[in-house]
Amino acid sequence: MPEPTRPDLAAMLVPLGRALTDAERPVLERHGLTMWAYMVLLGLDEEPVHTQAALAKAIRADKTRIIPVLDDLQSRGLILREPDPADRRVNLIRLTADGTSLRERAQRDIREQERQLLADLPATDRRVFLRVLQLLADRTATAT
Repeated sequence: MPEPTRPDLAAMLVPLGRALTDAERPVLERHGLTMWAYMVLLGLDEEPVHTQAALAKAIRADKTRIIPVLDDLQSRGLILREPDPADRRVNLIRLTADGTSLRERAQRDIREQERQLLADLPATDRRVFLRVLQLLADRTATAT
């Protein structure tokens, strides 16, 4: 039996990703963040200390591209960059308490916006959608 006609995954996901990014931008702006700054704050969630290169790889950014973002976050007291005691050529980065607080507030507001977007889906569909999306995101993260 042939598969029902549907758009390719990218044809469905790319416009959705753009729409979600566009919807998040004003939320982040209210918190004084750019999308890249938010990605940095989220990237520092998994481990408290990263090198700049490891952080750039984790958030899929060019390591030179995030330097101005890191400079801004550091000047605002949201992150600390300190030389690695084992290799002083390398900077270690960690969130400050203010950085953690700002990240949590911004993420709370974005999650509320997501809840509103998904509110019309039955609870079971919503859980399955989020679980499958997380599975695919994890799979693509480990593939690179």
